[in-house]
Amino acid sequence: MRLDRPAVLLTCLLLAGCSPAAVGTSTSSPSRGPVAGASGTAAPAGSGRAIAVGAGPQQHYTVQQQPAAGSCHYRYEKGEPLEDPACTPGAISPAVTQANLKSTICRKGGYTSSIRPSTYVTGKEKELNAASYHFTGRMGDAEYDHLISLQLGGDPNDYRNLWVEPADPGHRKGSGVNNAKDPVETKLHTAVCSGTVTLAAAQQAIVADWTTALSRLGLG
Repeated sequence: MRLDRPAVLLTCLLLAGCSPAAVGTSTSSPSRGPVAGASGTAAPAGSGRAIAVGAGPQQHYTVQQQPAAGSCHYRYEKGEPLEDPACTPGAISPAVTQANLKSTICRKGGYTSSIRPSTYVTGKEKELNAASYHFTGRMGDAEYDHLISLQLGGDPNDYRNLWVEPADPGHRKGSGVNNAKDPVETKLHTAVCSGTVTLAAAQQAIVADWTTALSRLGLG
């Protein structure tokens, strides 16, 4: 004798205690924010929170979806601009680890340039991200910045690791990009490659607050 579906469902629920999903119904997952170009997984980095792991270097990069226009807000520390951690929490590349530093970020010449997205891709992303942050300044004076820089193992094109960084206080309008964050990244890179600090510690210090990263690690 053939039982129709409602009868099977009722019998299952009353006698076996099963859920509707067990008899072929489905549930939907809540929607999430932009995920293009990112794996969505996370890896522990030092003693701080886990940092997302991006897709890593690609042969062909595509323009990534950015946070909604006006949804991101700058913070400032002693006048220096900081990213919105809700929009730009940082993302690391799976291609760079503590074990392979000598063949990646610490090798002499060419690593970061070999994995950097084209200006065609980043130019379009910069415009979209400027809208995300409601940036209205001069675009030529703002840097489309990797929060965790490529020389510290940051993901090349994950939207979580890129933001339009405004010029520093006192910056002369029209003089181009010249941010105080850049030398901080270079000092951290030197410390990582010399073994003074671990890669994870440097990455954590940057995502916590790049303006205090060096002092946090006892580097100045």
